[in-house]
Amino acid sequence: MPDHKNIHITKQLWHFILHLRWHYQLFILSGGFLLGGFLSADLDVQSFLLQFANVHLLLFGGATAYNSFWDKDEGPIGGLQNPPEMQSWMWAASLILQGIGLGIAVAQGFLFSGIYLISIFFFWLYSTPLARWKNHPHKSLVAIGVSTGFNSVLLGYLAAGNSGLDISVWIAAVGVTLMLLSLYPISQIYQVEEDRKRGDHTFALQYGKKGVTQFFISAFLSGLVLVGFAIGMSNFWLAFLFGVMGFIVGIIVFALLKGLSTTSEDYSKVMWIKYGTSMAFVGFLVVALFLKHSRIMEYLG
Repeated sequence: MPDHKNIHITKQLWHFILHLRWHYQLFILSGGFLLGGFLSADLDVQSFLLQFANVHLLLFGGATAYNSFWDKDEGPIGGLQNPPEMQSWMWAASLILQGIGLGIAVAQGFLFSGIYLISIFFFWLYSTPLARWKNHPHKSLVAIGVSTGFNSVLLGYLAAGNSGLDISVWIAAVGVTLMLLSLYPISQIYQVEEDRKRGDHTFALQYGKKGVTQFFISAFLSGLVLVGFAIGMSNFWLAFLFGVMGFIVGIIVFALLKGLSTTSEDYSKVMWIKYGTSMAFVGFLVVALFLKHSRIMEYLG
């Protein structure tokens, strides 16, 4: 492992940017926020785009780098096959990014910034050695579910210009949480050995591939129904299309899960599952947003 003193600062900065894993945040974790925007009756494009960048680049990016600092992974991780070594200054930098994001969130209002702060808190619980919820198969689901699933829908809805939360948003938030969590243990399958060495008792380590597969089926289908119902409260045909698309994606993921091993050799297969599933969801919602809020086209034009 290279001595950090011999790594030029520009290369260290690049390594830090890699650990933010912005492509991962945008392509895999943005669905909930976009769904919140879709469920809104109106859309304040400027605040929505600003807070979209804030949540995914500063909050999620900073939290991911914070987690990488404590994990000190040497093998492949989500969105980064060969993670570079983290340096001591990156711990503070990851917190500063989240702090800047919180400052931007305050401009959106008390409720928005409060939910944003709750996400920071759960990210902290997930990673820090003082709590290390990542080390617990069930607490880790709570931390990830709240911070990146449930809260993202609420944040997207509020960023669209709303001051309160509609019932459809709460239903969608639960659904997105379940769909997101259905994929979460899958990325632990190829990390079983490294997690065991580090002492992290993950979901995949406790329940094995069979348990991960069973959890995927129950959580994904339950989430699909709830999200479809929430979308249906706004548009029946979009909800129907979402349900059909989601069911097909679920069958494909289930078939791919059966062929996975518990070694890092299947990293690319796992990433294909996560990117493929999430981008289908994200792509659908981008189109749905444009269809519902036609003023986006006017604004960009």
